[in-house]
Amino acid sequence: MSEDDRREMRAGRQLSDAQRVAWLRLIRSENVGPVTFRQLINHFGSAVAALQALPDLARRGGKRGLAIMSVAEAEREMATAARFNARFVALGEADYPPLLATVEGPPPLLAVRGGSAVLTRSMVAIVGARNASIAGRKLAGMIARGLGEGGFVVVSGLARGIDAEAHAAALQTGTVAVVAGGLDRLYPPENEDLHDAILAHDGAVVTEMPFGFVARAKEFPRRNRLVSGMSLGVVVVEAAARSGTLHTARFAAEQGREVLAVPGSPLDPRSEGTNRLIREGATLVTSAADVIEALAPLIGRRPPPPDVGEREEGEFQMVLDAPESARQKILESLSVTPVALDEIIRMTGLTPAQVHLVLLELDLAGRLERHPGGTISLIL
Repeated sequence: MSEDDRREMRAGRQLSDAQRVAWLRLIRSENVGPVTFRQLINHFGSAVAALQALPDLARRGGKRGLAIMSVAEAEREMATAARFNARFVALGEADYPPLLATVEGPPPLLAVRGGSAVLTRSMVAIVGARNASIAGRKLAGMIARGLGEGGFVVVSGLARGIDAEAHAAALQTGTVAVVAGGLDRLYPPENEDLHDAILAHDGAVVTEMPFGFVARAKEFPRRNRLVSGMSLGVVVVEAAARSGTLHTARFAAEQGREVLAVPGSPLDPRSEGTNRLIREGATLVTSAADVIEALAPLIGRRPPPPDVGEREEGEFQMVLDAPESARQKILESLSVTPVALDEIIRMTGLTPAQVHLVLLELDLAGRLERHPGGTISLIL
């Protein structure tokens, strides 16, 4: 069987209950982010094997006492999800948003409330100012309704202003709200009725954060990255020059998504960011028809399946340790300046498996920083 065949099989595989608990334990453990999770699974073949290896990996990287989520803690979070009629959808499963699976470092697990069907349809994000103008809200609603009538699901962040208007206008045709906190910690609280309406209309509310987690300012860019990652394109309606909305547009550009912006008056500071996006190359749109026309070449393309999943025994070759000389070479090749993985392999002359293993050790010890484009640097 070819590697492409194996990846295709893994992409359609449903995790068992035990595997889902192991995935939850792994992603909730200390210093394990989405990229590290993916590398651990790909290296060791399963979350169970990766969990067993974590203490030794962290110790060899220079850290003792790595906090690993226990089985009991994972089962409690699963029970909390059940009380909220939520579920954990794993990367590679059938109802995981297909475009999100293609971004760099997709969340291994999404906590989801609501319908599954909306998560696999073509999505378009509409985002913008919280203190939106009446005209901006009206235009956001018109575009959202038009996109819904055109067969698209509207994605946004359940924030005040443009986000809320876009969700409300797309209730009948499908909308997904991505939130920055746990599914049991709704923010902002005044959007509770809208949140409930999304669920009542078979929409979905999604997060990568744990239950009980209260959203803080630094988590909103993570949410914005998911909003853009799920979508074919991002429509920006009103954004100030330093708006957080522009983070979503930047993520969209990095992820290869279409960036579209509604122009506004140069006298209104809420349009300064959108006008700048247009000046820098974003597609100017004023209607749903404009958005659909711009996205037409992208519709129907099938994204490649993710290369992460539980593997059968004997399907992979595991490197459990690397000589101390290999660690020294890799440490000497790293600095505070980001460098590509391929460059490290070339400069050290080590095998890719050895380099991956030592970088995992450093990552779990909190000594490695990952940057866009897959580059890495050492934290001194």
